[in-house]
Amino acid sequence: MIPSRGAAFVTGGSRGIGADTCVGLARAGFDVAFSYRNKAARAAEIAGAITAAGAAALPLQCDITVAADIARAAERLRALTSPLRLLVLNASGGLERDLLATDPEYPMHVNRDAQLAVLEAVVPLLELGATVVFVTSHWAHLYGRVPQLPQYEPIARSKHAGETALRQRVPALGLRLLVVTGDLVEGTITAKLLERMDPGVRALRTSATHPLPSTGEMAGALVAAALDERLPSGHTVVVGRP
Repeated sequence: MIPSRGAAFVTGGSRGIGADTCVGLARAGFDVAFSYRNKAARAAEIAGAITAAGAAALPLQCDITVAADIARAAERLRALTSPLRLLVLNASGGLERDLLATDPEYPMHVNRDAQLAVLEAVVPLLELGATVVFVTSHWAHLYGRVPQLPQYEPIARSKHAGETALRQRVPALGLRLLVVTGDLVEGTITAKLLERMDPGVRALRTSATHPLPSTGEMAGALVAAALDERLPSGHTVVVGRP
């Protein structure tokens, strides 16, 4: 039997990297709470996979750009019986045309402001010394040092701003920050939207020797990093070709 490692909260846990992370953490011994924006049926499937792995599951409907949703999710996290030892900031956005139409600054609001808002709401529940993991992309992590796709530039800029803000804030709270950065990830909504907007972008990032990482590979690297107590705060895990 896997010993209990406490509880984890994963934002954007109903699909892609977040979903695979939730299941991976459950298999590693964590009870898992996760947020989802609007796909209740898909969230129920992930909750079922978590419980099938022998862990407790707590799906939370939450738009991380809405303060009331964050507050409600934080309150429901108090229902966890295991101590909260891990926060995975995975949810992000910025390519959604409907949201950009009503909020041109949506990328910065979701990729920087909302990340900090979730952190601050969850801090009172986290154990001292707990781990915070921020999931990002190479384009964002290396923003200002690598060429950008025009369509992705606002996301890269805003996620870079989010990472910078978290690097300043998390250690001051007595928490450990890890950053997991990945190449364009096969099977994610970002990869699909970018390919639709700029056909051929996927081919530019892949080759026989450098295939695109999968959501499972990203999640596996994330879980392994979170469990590795030797990694210092501020450490960056790189998945796929930089």
